[in-house]
Amino acid sequence: QVQPVESGGGLVQAGGSLRLSCAASGRAFSNYAMGWLRQAPGKEREFVAGISWSGSRRYYADSVKGRFTISRDNAKNTVNLQMNSLKPEDTAVYYCAAKFSLTSDYVPASTLDFRSWGQGTQVTVSS
Repeated sequence: QVQPVESGGGLVQAGGSLRLSCAASGRAFSNYAMGWLRQAPGKEREFVAGISWSGSRRYYADSVKGRFTISRDNAKNTVNLQMNSLKPEDTAVYYCAAKFSLTSDYVPASTLDFRSWGQGTQVTVSS
């Protein structure tokens, strides 16, 4: 079982950038598809981005497409989320999430696809 731990959140002005990182402990990280979810106050947790364990396939929510980029380094057991052109509506707690996969090109595309996630890191975008 992989246990994700997020870092890199903070306060940024609208239009700015942040890079979130996720360090995943546990064996066989390279057999886990990974992703990022977020939850804003008073709202349900929503899917942000997903990446296959090979790194060859990525999927993004429409709300972040073209602004966010997910990447991974299997040698370091890390997953990153580069967030550019941030908007106030991106304000949320961001969670790194994991899903075991038997196939290298499986990419999660929904909150329901994931089985484990970290404690979260706060991202606040001021207007």
